[in-house]
Amino acid sequence: MNERNAVSLPGIPVLLVLLAAMAATALWIKHTTSVTSQPVALIAPVLVMAVLAFLTKGFFQVQPNLGVVMQLFGRYTGTARTAGLRWTNPFYSRHSVSLRVRNFESGKLKVNDNDGNPIEIGAIVVWQVVDTAEAVFMVDDYENFVQIQAEAALRQMASSYPYDAHDDKTISLRGDGSKVNVHLREEIQERLAQAGVSVIEARISHLAYAQEIAQAMLQRQQAGAIVAARERIVEGAVSMVEMALEQLSQRGVVELDNERKASMVSNLLVVLCGDRSTQPVVNAGTLYG
Repeated sequence: MNERNAVSLPGIPVLLVLLAAMAATALWIKHTTSVTSQPVALIAPVLVMAVLAFLTKGFFQVQPNLGVVMQLFGRYTGTARTAGLRWTNPFYSRHSVSLRVRNFESGKLKVNDNDGNPIEIGAIVVWQVVDTAEAVFMVDDYENFVQIQAEAALRQMASSYPYDAHDDKTISLRGDGSKVNVHLREEIQERLAQAGVSVIEARISHLAYAQEIAQAMLQRQQAGAIVAARERIVEGAVSMVEMALEQLSQRGVVELDNERKASMVSNLLVVLCGDRSTQPVVNAGTLYG
């Protein structure tokens, strides 16, 4: 079921016509009562006045960014979106649906990430109704439907990524916020497509390890960061040692045999990879003395 335009007329011209018709009918009733005293003569003008009064039930207001869904004896007839005073079939029942942009913040959900670690996560979802017919007739309560399905999508998305990653190739919840938010919006939109709702934006508003493992995971993060930093330091130190030996050999500064090269490499790695400042030792003799 898709939205379609409802048949309605501008309210001001119809109102003027009805007022003029009522005034004419009132004069008709007054004239009839002055000419004759028979009640039968008043049936026609009274019926006309009753019909005109009933037609006034067809007036309704449409506010900006508001849709009025109309039904005729349970059958969907269309949606009016033109703002202002409108008039339609008095037999139509009408239900207003907001088309304004809305948002909500989910609660803090406890889920397991891709590594199986319990985490707490929350999100802010910005959405609006784009198809009033689907929103009203395809789901029972579209506002509640949006909230529940958004939380379900958030749980699904959170379990697809690890909380944190130490390499650039792995997408993580903490390190790749923009990509994760895009995935979350698409996940929510897929679930809400049948409800006539468009998800404008979805982003994570809260992300943390669960309290029972927060301290342990903090230590794990610190240890992982240290290991990753050490790897970079060792990689850089090896490159520097290789460059130093190559330049010494090219410039002919000193000729080193394999044993002296090994000693020099050892000393340079200690200096470059150590976490404390080194103390120089002056060798007054020879390497072998």
